[in-house]
Amino acid sequence: MPSWKQVLGTFVVLLGAFVGLFWYAYATTTIPSANPSTQQQSNTYYWSDGSVMATQGSTNRQNVDLAQVPMQVQWDFLAAENATFYTDPGVDTQGMLRAVYHMATGGEVQSGSTITQQFVKNTYLTQSQSVTRKLREIMISLKIGDQMSKQQILQGYLNSSYYGRGAYGIEAAANAYYHVHASQLTVSQGAFLAASVNEPSVMMLAGTDPQAKAQAEARWKYVLSRMTTIHKISQAQEQQYLTAGFPTPKPYTPSAGMSGQTGYLVQTAEQYVEAHSSLTEQQLGHGGYQIYTTFDKKKVNALSASVAAMEKKHLDPKHRAADKDVQVGAASVDPSTGAVVALYGGAGWNKGHWTDNADATGVPVGSTFKPIDLAASLDHGAVLSPGQAPSPITPESKFNGNDGITIKNQQGQEMPDPGDPSGLLHQRNDVPTKWGYITLRKAMEQSVNTPYVQLGEYVGYNNVEGEALKAGLLRKSLQYDTPGFYIGTSTPSAIRMADAYATFDDSGVQHEPYSVTKVVAGGQHLPGFDKPKGITAMPASTADTVTDVLQNVVKSGTGTNAQALGRPVAGKTGTTDDYKSAWFIGYTPQLTTAVSMFKEDAKNAGLQSMQGVGGFSKVFGADMPTEVWTGYMSAALQGQPVQQFPPAPQLGHGSNEFGAPSATPSPSPSKPSATPSTSGTPSPTARPCRHHRKGCPSPSPTGSSGTTNGGTNGGWTGGTGGGGLLGGTTGGGNGNGGTTTGGTSSTPTNGPTRPGPGG
Repeated sequence: MPSWKQVLGTFVVLLGAFVGLFWYAYATTTIPSANPSTQQQSNTYYWSDGSVMATQGSTNRQNVDLAQVPMQVQWDFLAAENATFYTDPGVDTQGMLRAVYHMATGGEVQSGSTITQQFVKNTYLTQSQSVTRKLREIMISLKIGDQMSKQQILQGYLNSSYYGRGAYGIEAAANAYYHVHASQLTVSQGAFLAASVNEPSVMMLAGTDPQAKAQAEARWKYVLSRMTTIHKISQAQEQQYLTAGFPTPKPYTPSAGMSGQTGYLVQTAEQYVEAHSSLTEQQLGHGGYQIYTTFDKKKVNALSASVAAMEKKHLDPKHRAADKDVQVGAASVDPSTGAVVALYGGAGWNKGHWTDNADATGVPVGSTFKPIDLAASLDHGAVLSPGQAPSPITPESKFNGNDGITIKNQQGQEMPDPGDPSGLLHQRNDVPTKWGYITLRKAMEQSVNTPYVQLGEYVGYNNVEGEALKAGLLRKSLQYDTPGFYIGTSTPSAIRMADAYATFDDSGVQHEPYSVTKVVAGGQHLPGFDKPKGITAMPASTADTVTDVLQNVVKSGTGTNAQALGRPVAGKTGTTDDYKSAWFIGYTPQLTTAVSMFKEDAKNAGLQSMQGVGGFSKVFGADMPTEVWTGYMSAALQGQPVQQFPPAPQLGHGSNEFGAPSATPSPSPSKPSATPSTSGTPSPTARPCRHHRKGCPSPSPTGSSGTTNGGTNGGWTGGTGGGGLLGGTTGGGNGNGGTTTGGTSSTPTNGPTRPGPGG
């Protein structure tokens, strides 16, 4: 064993060698000329066939001297990004050590956090991500700190940063957001622009999108708070700015190339790139990237056309007030790969609709969640008797389908409801049909709630939640353990719901939804964009059984309108209490598509009832959402062969709930409703934000917002949430509703939230 002197000697030698190598690298590093390619190029986005979809990033840059930027505005940026700028060496020492550690262990190449490092990245380096480039960034930053004054560096940073809205540099940003020169910016406006550097894709919409504004306002308050902390404004001044209110930017008019669905497609692709590489929004904003997507031009146009046809046929907001503020979100996925081939995000950025409804969360999915309950019961069984092992369940297992029954947990205890005079939960169906004990197949077919709420309790929350996660849903979009969870109070995005059903479609193999196939910069392919590998989420027998049951929904249940497709279809309708959201999710062997419909007034948080929309007294998933789905799928599958689903295994009758007779009972003389039932479940209580792209949102005083980016990036997001991100921050509805009352339940009120860089 070596002595301490030998150990110390070895350490000194290694330390000396490291210092020597460091100084050699520093001495041989030269500051390159400013790289115009990173300042002037555009990003090009391609359709799945390789043709150009959009070009974004034409340069709008106007450099100004630092003296033209008010001193307090300069400190807005330093307070937000690098308060020790005037005293640090230009490199974040702790950040540098973290970066070295990640490089040594093969982790992600992390970016620098100082103003100097950001200036170097913006001005002198290519946007490629490599260990070599990171080391050059560190060395050049140190050298810049020795050879340039702090004022020169700050001026360069302000002039080279991307602020969103196509604006590079603080002069262009001042004009883009406030229609003023940089010299005319106030401290309050400067605080907003300082926030926009951190997340330009969200901040750029703060003048028109209420959700983006809420997120921007939170960041603006943070910057002002930091200004007070570092003693650049007083607490009294901070309060004055807060009292005066958020400096709302002027409305944003996107370029013509971002109209229609293109803006949502580009946004989804950008968020996917950020989530699957170490590229930042700033780096993407500087351009020079070729981004190849999975979006099929024909299918995207077909989906948009189907929505337009439905709206033309049914909606007349000028003459029918109920038709105002109705929105649609939809996503279509290749079940064999997870590729997102089409989406419908809304009316379009050019129409003032900024939230991507396909990749946003916040809209409860209703009865479209029931197939996940069934899959969990097939995989895990159900505890039908307290203290006993789980019993096998099949679609022929019988449960009580009557309206108003009490619900029991696995311990045999009746579920409480403080709002009911009896103190017990009485679960409601949409109509009081006396079904008696019916099979789970029949309950799915007719969308009867009570059997699936009771089934979920007997299977157990952890098992059902686990099944949802394996199928492809994100934990942050799933609700707490309440009876309503089993019939759809959760709020996944349309992309994620399409992906979960695609898992059934592909016989239990789950593919992560993806929207980008490759990214090229400077002729080099960036890593991180290989096609996601399929993972077995559940046995093929489980998935194929669910598919068999969902075919019954279309053949003889609430989804019969989908028969118009003229080929085998499996699907499920979903409608929530008070008709605040309606879904249809269906699939053929080649394609899986989810369509949601809801109503949200941007001025009032939360979803609104759709009663009366389109002249319908009640809006169900079987109505307009199924119409959109069928119109799109007919066009998308035109010319493709008719394929059959794999046969379902013979599972037998399975175990029945206690009390079920052996013979199949008939419904009472009261005729069953031909329309899908609503959820009739407690309002969703938002799950705490567990992982967020840029930090979880602050809780709303009235409830909780949906998460963003519930889609392709795994949902982040900046709160809007999402995502989740769609991964968030800004209030997608107040989330009020509480517990069930008198056996019925309050309505989910969460609204959609902005996706962030996402899944």
